[in-house]
Amino acid sequence: MAAVGTGVFLATVDGSIINVSLPTLVKELHTEFAVVQWVVLAYLLTITSTMAGIGRLADMTGKKTIYMAGFIIFTLGSALCGLSPSVNWLIGFRVLQAIGAAMTMALGAAILTEAFPPAERGKAMGMIGAIVSMGIVAGPALGGVILSLLSWHWIFFVNLPVGIIGTIMVKRNLPDFKPGGSQRFDIPGALTLFSSILCLLLGLTIGQQQGFFQPLTGLFTGLWLILMVLFVFIENRTAQPMIDPKLFRNPVLGVNLTTGFICFVGLGGTIILLPFYLENILHFPSMKVGLLMGIVPVMLGITSPLAGVLSDHAGSRRITMTGLILLLFGFLAAATLDQHTTVWGYALRIFMIGAGLGIFMSPNNSAIMGTAPRHQLGIVSSMMAQSRTLGQTVGVAVIGAVWAGRTLYYAGTGTGGATLAPAGAQIAGLHDAFFSAAALTVIALLLSIRAYIRETRQGGK
Repeated sequence: MAAVGTGVFLATVDGSIINVSLPTLVKELHTEFAVVQWVVLAYLLTITSTMAGIGRLADMTGKKTIYMAGFIIFTLGSALCGLSPSVNWLIGFRVLQAIGAAMTMALGAAILTEAFPPAERGKAMGMIGAIVSMGIVAGPALGGVILSLLSWHWIFFVNLPVGIIGTIMVKRNLPDFKPGGSQRFDIPGALTLFSSILCLLLGLTIGQQQGFFQPLTGLFTGLWLILMVLFVFIENRTAQPMIDPKLFRNPVLGVNLTTGFICFVGLGGTIILLPFYLENILHFPSMKVGLLMGIVPVMLGITSPLAGVLSDHAGSRRITMTGLILLLFGFLAAATLDQHTTVWGYALRIFMIGAGLGIFMSPNNSAIMGTAPRHQLGIVSSMMAQSRTLGQTVGVAVIGAVWAGRTLYYAGTGTGGATLAPAGAQIAGLHDAFFSAAALTVIALLLSIRAYIRETRQGGK
């Protein structure tokens, strides 16, 4: 658990610590925000597009080997990032760092599933959820402290001792379950899936920056659809596919991956809007905004282990539905935020979102891993992690566009942008964004209810 937790914590912290350093990087590297944002985007795009291939490779060669390689690559990438002489070098080394992070993020759940008995799998997933929340909270705070005391280089150098210790822990403590038999890596499938996801992410990124109806956005979206169709065609005609279509004969996998993806679309799209509300509408100082933004990960860290333990004894489906209901109420409550909301009024609304997500996430993850045959734990674990990061990316782009578009609609023309619109228009746009997230959560809840009814009927036969 310690070895896996260290890898997950490192990758999560590094995903959030960099955000607070972007203004400093713009100044110190003599560049502009349009360029320096690719320090974040390159990391996210690389992680999301490589996870599935890494999971399949781990199923073939052994998870310990790939996981330890991930620590080494991540640590090396961190050192090179800190030594970068320019923003272009930094972006390139962030890609290397992200490959290492993807190796640890993709395989954490698979390693725990092998190491823990089924009766304790929910508990293990809950602990990982708590570690993720710790990383989310610690990242911005640690970044702020480092930047106030040291140079931006130490944002990356701080990873080195933890990465080295983590590598030693993996080497000494992680069991090495070697797969049996001869297996072949599906290169055409891997390249097609990688290209497809990359095109989707680029389409979303460009759409968010330039508009979703621009030709370049349409080009990447079209390529994504074509490549996905080609990927499905390849996988159904390959003896040893990258993602075995037979996995989806178990409806639990498809339903739980879909509901997890939907939840993170809603969460990723709305959470990114809250700082604008807290700063532009309520006029809170940065320190207060940072503390209030920690509510969701703190609640996730509290409820995720509890829900995981409970799911080991009571089953996962009813607990995940409870989490979805609480998440739905949280989104609906957040759709009533306005310029007169108090700190406690804000906190009570956001508490429900964090608690609902925590109650949903660990039982859902445990159920997903419970569907995986032992020789396919790596690919299922990577699909689960990929659905989470992809959901957040889609949410930021799509729900962010809903907020911006509706804000400008309510404000009329000539505002100069959504963030410069009148407070009333921004609040109305925020309400529509949270209503959109609530509508998505209703879809996830209906899918879960349908699965629960089917599972109950099958259990009664």
